Amino acid sequence: MSATYRDIKAHLLGKITQGDWPPGSLLPNEVEIAQQFGCARATVNRAMRELADDGLIERRRKTGSRVRMAPVREARFSIPIVRHEIENQGSEYRYSLVSSAVTTAPDWLRARLQLQNNAQVLHLVCMHYANGLPFQHEDRWINLAVTPDAQQATFTEIGPNEWLIAAVPYSTAEISFQAAQADPALAAYLDCQQGDALFQVERSTWWEGRAVTFVRMTHHRGYRMTTRY
Repeated sequence: MSATYRDIKAHLLGKITQGDWPPGSLLPNEVEIAQQFGCARATVNRAMRELADDGLIERRRKTGSRVRMAPVREARFSIPIVRHEIENQGSEYRYSLVSSAVTTAPDWLRARLQLQNNAQVLHLVCMHYANGLPFQHEDRWINLAVTPDAQQATFTEIGPNEWLIAAVPYSTAEISFQAAQADPALAAYLDCQQGDALFQVERSTWWEGRAVTFVRMTHHRGYRMTTRY
């Protein structure tokens, strides 16, 4: 049976982690590895591409692939569905739509998403609860030029994030994390004191260069995000 790319990746990774190929070492080329394993060069290419994506090797045309002097680690974030996040914690999820309005995009949003003048957007404010307690305040803007069906959606039973994931693809996302102080409105929504430090995430998504949505999600006091690399 011909070796799979997973077999080859495991073999190469073993050589690196066991010190057979120390940092800076030049790896055999794809043709040599393919001959060794009796497989197609494309299979070797995929294995090496994944090692490069994992930050363990550096690939350069003409000069070959080398073990990185220092591995590059990338923390990867999925775009979570808040209902799943809450239910995975063993809590009961509840959703509430606070407000919904079609409006002209404000100047700050047009600048942020590079929208045209007089662009029409759907502005939604929602709350998500875990076991009846405030979990997340969601302030979302949806570009109706890209997602016109959003104007007919009620968003009374399902949150906009779940609806968007099912209805609209995205090709690019930008995410930022920050600490925010609770203003009077957020303090009321999240049942905390005005001025409390809160964890806030802002996310913008695009589909083939056209803005889909911008959302600001503010979590309850003490919220923690964990990722792996």
